[in-house]
Amino acid sequence: MTREVVAKVVTGNDLRLGDVVYRAANGAWVRALSAAELIEDVAIADLKLLEAMAQQGDVVGVYLADARRGPAGPEPVHFREAFRARGPSNYRHGKQETRHV
Repeated sequence: MTREVVAKVVTGNDLRLGDVVYRAANGAWVRALSAAELIEDVAIADLKLLEAMAQQGDVVGVYLADARRGPAGPEPVHFREAFRARGPSNYRHGKQETRHV
């Protein structure tokens, strides 16, 4: 029996600002999950994770997060990642700064 491979994105936190960031296909760190590289091969995901971990001066807490292909790019699979993608729970900071209640 073969296991279904779940796509991944490389994520972590920006060392200077604390924001959640994602690794794009070109190796740059981006703040939008939709701009992240969706990795569907386990070996490539592991390699990309190792590359990202070598950037300890820029990003901390790097790991692979489950994701799926969405109409506008990668989307979170789990609640934790959906929460992280939205930014801080206080609307006056980070990604939710422009959000209106």
